[in-house]
Amino acid sequence: MSRRVSRRTIGDHVQGYAFLAPTVLVVGLFTFAAIFFAVFMSFHKINLFKLEMTFVGFDNFTKMLSLEKTRVAFLNTIRFAAVVAPAQTALALVIAAALNSRIRARTAFRVVFFLPTLTSSAALTMIFMFLFSIPGPFNQILTGLGVIPEAVNWTNEIRFALKVIMAMNIWSTAPFFMTLYLAALQDVPISLYEAAAVDGASGIKQFFHVTVPHMRPITAFVFVTSIIGTLQMFDQAYIMSNGSGGPSNATLTMALLIYQDAFGMQNAMGRASALALILAAVIFTFSMLANRLNKNEKPYG
Repeated sequence: MSRRVSRRTIGDHVQGYAFLAPTVLVVGLFTFAAIFFAVFMSFHKINLFKLEMTFVGFDNFTKMLSLEKTRVAFLNTIRFAAVVAPAQTALALVIAAALNSRIRARTAFRVVFFLPTLTSSAALTMIFMFLFSIPGPFNQILTGLGVIPEAVNWTNEIRFALKVIMAMNIWSTAPFFMTLYLAALQDVPISLYEAAAVDGASGIKQFFHVTVPHMRPITAFVFVTSIIGTLQMFDQAYIMSNGSGGPSNATLTMALLIYQDAFGMQNAMGRASALALILAAVIFTFSMLANRLNKNEKPYG
């Protein structure tokens, strides 16, 4: 009997490992193996055309950190994340709270607000490039109201190019986080709002003293997710600047610089790998800090 049970147990284990094998293979090959290979390449000078590798130690890191272009890309990325991540989080929470109230046609509004999330990033970038172009609606409205004397090429101005991408990213990503807040708001007891209303609390006070404290866990998740996404921003800057990071590196980000080093004329795959590791360390650090700040906050009540 014990021998029969032992065979059955072995068979169950084999079957379980067989089901896990494809996932383990894919994750191991495209995640862990890729990470180790990136670390390996960061210590080598690589010529993709000749398939040559030369060990250079930490030269890729020192050269990368000494370049002015790297400092510009790092500052642009930090500035982008510092503005977009908090704005996305706050806007998503405000919209979710508004759509969770008893307003008319709230279902229709939810669908309308969620539409940008269903559109590809490339299409949204092209739309914003048209909106902020010289003959675009934005210039027509501002010149018609007399706010500016003449049309401005917002996407090709050093002062405004990155800000346009910020506005586009906030507008296109906040609706996704809004749905997370909407789901979390269903768990907030209605009795709390009723008790606050009886005590004379206005809608704004109910938002800050009831809604916001109960949303702390989901806010931490949204904020960390937003930080990770903004620090990896690539496609919008690439499309708007045609891959150059212009004008004058105003839209150059860390991810775009990695692409330029790896696949551009520089043919610096080793330096790109070193820069990718630095970016991963920055993302990990900011994520850990955000989680630590959330844990240090006292729970509601």
